[in-house]
Amino acid sequence: MVLTGAHYIYILFMVVVLITMIMKKESVIPCILGIFALGLYYNKSLTGALGAIFSALNVALNELGPVIIIIGIMVALSKALEENKAIDFMVGPISKVVKNPTSAFFISGIFMLLMSWFFWPSPATALVGAIFLPIAIKAGLPAIGLAMAINLFGHGIALSTDFIIQGAPSITSGAAGIGVNEVMSEGIILYIVMTVVTIGTAFYMLRRDLKNGNLKHELSQTKEIEKKEVSLTAKISIWLVIIAFILDIIAMYKFDLKGGDATGLLGATALMLLIIINLMNNPKTTLDKSTQQLVEGFVFGIKIFAVIIPIAAFFYMGDMSLVTVFGDVLAEGSQGLLGDIGLALSNAVPFNKVAAASIETVVGGITGLDGSSFSGMSLAGSTAAVFGTAIDANVGALAALGQIAATWIGGGCIVPWALAPAAAICGVKPVELAKRNFIPVMVGLVVTTIVAMFII
Repeated sequence: MVLTGAHYIYILFMVVVLITMIMKKESVIPCILGIFALGLYYNKSLTGALGAIFSALNVALNELGPVIIIIGIMVALSKALEENKAIDFMVGPISKVVKNPTSAFFISGIFMLLMSWFFWPSPATALVGAIFLPIAIKAGLPAIGLAMAINLFGHGIALSTDFIIQGAPSITSGAAGIGVNEVMSEGIILYIVMTVVTIGTAFYMLRRDLKNGNLKHELSQTKEIEKKEVSLTAKISIWLVIIAFILDIIAMYKFDLKGGDATGLLGATALMLLIIINLMNNPKTTLDKSTQQLVEGFVFGIKIFAVIIPIAAFFYMGDMSLVTVFGDVLAEGSQGLLGDIGLALSNAVPFNKVAAASIETVVGGITGLDGSSFSGMSLAGSTAAVFGTAIDANVGALAALGQIAATWIGGGCIVPWALAPAAAICGVKPVELAKRNFIPVMVGLVVTTIVAMFII
C-alpha cells in the first residue's frame, strides 16, 4: 500500500495530538485542524475544508449520541432516587454486615461498582461516599481507605469495563473499526487481571499501613451513623429499579441484545422508571421534576462529551467514516487511513506483539494524562487498529488494553477528573489519594500488559 499525502497529514496530526496530551494540554484544536487539513487535501478549497469540519463532527455525534443519551437518562434516574432517599434504604441492610475494615473496603467498593455500572461513577461517588463514610469509619476503615475503594472500584473497574451503559467500549470500538461486543469479550481476561492485581495491591498496602498504625490518626474522630427514616415510597422505588434492570439483563441474554439494542432497552427502562418514581414521590410535580432531572442528566452528559466529540471526529476520519465526509476518495483495497498506515508500518519496521502491547498501554496512559479518559479512547482504539493490522494481532484485545490504560489513569484514579470529588466527599486530600492509587494502578498496568502480550 502506497501512502498518500492524506496519510502523512493524518500521521502528523496524530503525533501533534499525542504531544499535546503528554504536555497535559487539551487536544481539541489540533484535532479540528487535522480535519481541516484533510479537507484542504481532498476538497482543494477553503469552503470544502470548513464544511468537512462540521461533517466530521456530525459523524462523531451520530456515533456518540446514543452514549450521551443513555448517560443523561441514567444520571436523571439517580437524581430521582436521591430525592426520595431510596439510596439510604439500599445501603441500610448492607451496613449491618460491615464489621471491620476489610468488609468496609470491599462492600463499599462493590456497591460503588454496581451503582457506577448503572448510573455512571460521578453521580454514584456522591451518593455512595456520603452514605458509607460514617459506616466505614465506625468499622475501622479510615476515610482515605474508603476514598480508595470508591475511586478504584468506580472510576477504575466500572469505567474501564462499562459493560452496562457501554460508553467506553463504544468509543474505543468505533475508532478501532470493530464491534462493541468484540472489545468487551476479547478483553475480558485483561479486565479481570487489571482488577485483581490493582485491587489486591491497593488493599494489601492499605492493610499494611493500618497494621503498622500509620493511619491511626485518621480514625481518631469516629462518626456515628445517622438514623434516617426511609419512606415506603423509597423502598418501592429501589425494588422497582432492581427488578426492572434484572429483567433487562435477562432479556439481553435471552434475545441476544447487544450494543445499541441493549443500550436502548436500558435507556427506555430508565425513562419509564424516572416517570414512575416521580409519580410516587409527588404526582403534582411529576411533569416539572422529570423534566428538571432530565435536563440535569443531559447537561452532565454533554459536559463530559463536549471535548470528546471533536477529538473522536478526527480519529473517526482514520477509518472508513472518511468516505462519509469526503466521498469515495480512498484507493481500491484501502482499509482506511489507519489501516493503510498499519500495513506500511509492518513492512517498514520490525514489529511484534511485545512492542504492540507495550506501546498500546503507553499511548492509552498518555492520553489519560489530560484527566479525561474518554478523550483518549479514540486514539487508543485507532492505535489498536494500526497495530492489529500491522502484525495480524487481536484488535479487540489491544483496544481493550488501551481502554484500560486510558481509563485507570485518566478516569480519576491517578489524575483528577473524578479523583477530586471522591477525595472531597471523604474529606481527604486529592494529592494523598492519588499517591495511594499510583503504585497499585501502575503494578496492575504492568501485569495486564504482560498478559496482553500472550493473548493478542
